Amino acid sequence: MFIMFRFYTELANYERNVNRNIYKYNAYRNAATTLAAHPTRIKSGEEAQKLNGVGVKIAKKIDEFIQTGKLQKLEKIRHDDTSTSINLMTRVSGIGPAKARQLVDAGIKTIEDLQKHKDQLNHHQLIGLKYFEDFEKKIPRQEIEEIENIIKNEVHKLDPEYLITICGSYRRGKPESGDVDVLLTHPSYTSVHGSKKKSHLLKQVVDLLHSKGLITDTISLGDVKFMGVCRLHSKYPSRRLDIRLTPHDQYYCSILYFTGSDLFNKNMRAHALENGFTLNEYSLRPVGSTGVPGEPVPVTSERDIFEYIGYAYKMPCDRN
Repeated sequence: MFIMFRFYTELANYERNVNRNIYKYNAYRNAATTLAAHPTRIKSGEEAQKLNGVGVKIAKKIDEFIQTGKLQKLEKIRHDDTSTSINLMTRVSGIGPAKARQLVDAGIKTIEDLQKHKDQLNHHQLIGLKYFEDFEKKIPRQEIEEIENIIKNEVHKLDPEYLITICGSYRRGKPESGDVDVLLTHPSYTSVHGSKKKSHLLKQVVDLLHSKGLITDTISLGDVKFMGVCRLHSKYPSRRLDIRLTPHDQYYCSILYFTGSDLFNKNMRAHALENGFTLNEYSLRPVGSTGVPGEPVPVTSERDIFEYIGYAYKMPCDRN
């Protein structure tokens, strides 16, 4: 199942990065996620088609893979120099499909080429190139635990009222992650306040972590989101770090959303709609008879969200 998941992820990336076909990208990505979550080995395309997100065309590719051990479309992609180069460029943090195509069309096809043409890159892309090899490495869970302890200990010395949660695959209990995704809030900041008035809450945390040597580079710092680089010690690789400041009354909806997985979030949103609510990263709102969402209901924990929509609570480790 892992090989099949990898194949469909590769096809999804090709459609997004090379063909710029978001519809096909989403179709392959959904299929990959569904197949990865399936507890038993799929034996045929017909069996796979019974799963959510697997249509006729994808089922045919599953049959092809089961019968031959490979996918003809994927073999062609892997042997196409332009496709390979575009996909490589998009692995550099900050380089999207359009920029990747532009670089490849200009003859810049390898990381070595990119090193010789830094004048073609913006600030984010330069940092992505600088730490390319480090960002390619997965982050072991133990390392994120150390980062989490530093962030919580230092920030709570600054102000114990800050709430801090590391989300993503780390919160779902995975043994390794691609980056460190931190969610931050403070009781003094709610959705009735303008984000600019409370942007100091994020800035002082970033400044603190920078002064302590954890944050080494800043990609961007806005009112509610920081993107940058962190590093524990010289023996560790540099890691991508995102910190989001969210209003206190939206915190638990944000935690649910940024914990994932994507498929779990999709199922939660669908179940919420079936039970008269609309759910996103900001709020849970009842939908009236006119179809217009009402005022957000009060949410003081993730469990509140599950209870409102009548969905059995799942621990983060069961949301994969």
